Amino acid sequence: MSHALPPPSDDAHPSACENCATPLQGDYCHACGQSTHSPVRHVGHAVEEVFESFWHLDGRIFRTLRDLCVPGRIAERYLAGHRVRYVAPMRLMVILTLLTFFVAKFVVQDAVAEMMADDSPRAGQLDDSFARADTVAEVERLRDETLAGLAETRKTTGAVPGVTPQLERAEAAVRAAAAERIAALGGDATGPAETTSPQRTADTTASEETAATPSTSPRAPPTVGGPFGERIERNVERLNDDPQVYVRAVLGVAPTTLFILVPLFAVMLKLLYLFQGRLYLEHVVVGLYSHAALMLGLLLVLAGALVTPWLATRAAWAATAVGWLQTLLLWAMPVYLLLMQKRVYRQSWPWTLLKFAVIGQLYFALFLSVAIPMAGYALYAL
Repeated sequence: MSHALPPPSDDAHPSACENCATPLQGDYCHACGQSTHSPVRHVGHAVEEVFESFWHLDGRIFRTLRDLCVPGRIAERYLAGHRVRYVAPMRLMVILTLLTFFVAKFVVQDAVAEMMADDSPRAGQLDDSFARADTVAEVERLRDETLAGLAETRKTTGAVPGVTPQLERAEAAVRAAAAERIAALGGDATGPAETTSPQRTADTTASEETAATPSTSPRAPPTVGGPFGERIERNVERLNDDPQVYVRAVLGVAPTTLFILVPLFAVMLKLLYLFQGRLYLEHVVVGLYSHAALMLGLLLVLAGALVTPWLATRAAWAATAVGWLQTLLLWAMPVYLLLMQKRVYRQSWPWTLLKFAVIGQLYFALFLSVAIPMAGYALYAL
């Protein structure tokens, strides 16, 4: 009489690999590499496998980050064959890029929110504009044009956190200032502006501007043409008034730019160290670990940019300390790359400094050629 075999317990250790039937001598099969732990028998192993596939949370990530802080140590050891103790360079780069990109998105959104706040009509400007209007019709025209501009802004930036409340306050201020001026001129202050939707206002204003003559238009035609040209001109004016907005936007797109430039950085290393006989993929490893260090420093800089406004209103000394730390990290990045290049390639200081200067100038030019257009597009498209 046969009896059904009991189900395997959670702690049961198979004697042969379940994948290839090879006799086991430890927790991993020496033939195919499969682990003896089954994720379908133990919840802990299932959770561990999820993190293992992406992050490898087995101590290597912390050891890798620790050695990454020493210029050249991890790249030198990895190229020498000590690979099991570290996270693979591509995986480390992807992890840090994703984290930095996530934080950078908030930095770009804050920059756009600042630009929209500066672009919103201010109380003093509204009062001056409406005060110069001598008729009710002129006040209504200025009101509708201003509301149409805010409606256009809402279309392109309304999804950015913090922008919609600013636009709503600006629209309310426009209507209030217009109503006050209309009442002062003896007209009906309760016009359609209170009930007209932004979309309807924009359509009405567009039709009125089409029928208007150049002599009655208060705004000179844009040099580029159309709403796109007007928006570019307004952005240029705002950036001239506050260049820090664009600086933050460049920092926001820096993670993507660094990730794109890794292969080109490896090409430059290959050309300048051609006679060392290293394979291109070895230079790629150096580029990945060096850019991972840059990404880690950039992550800290961006995190500081996010917490500084909050600290400034609660602990000014802490905000100042964060600012100094950000500056120190930015200056440490090129020093880190120089020391890493010296340690990995082991050339004399004169040759290292010369090649570092050549690579630095070429790389800086490439970085700006990629980051500046991306930052401009981010500010326009968000």
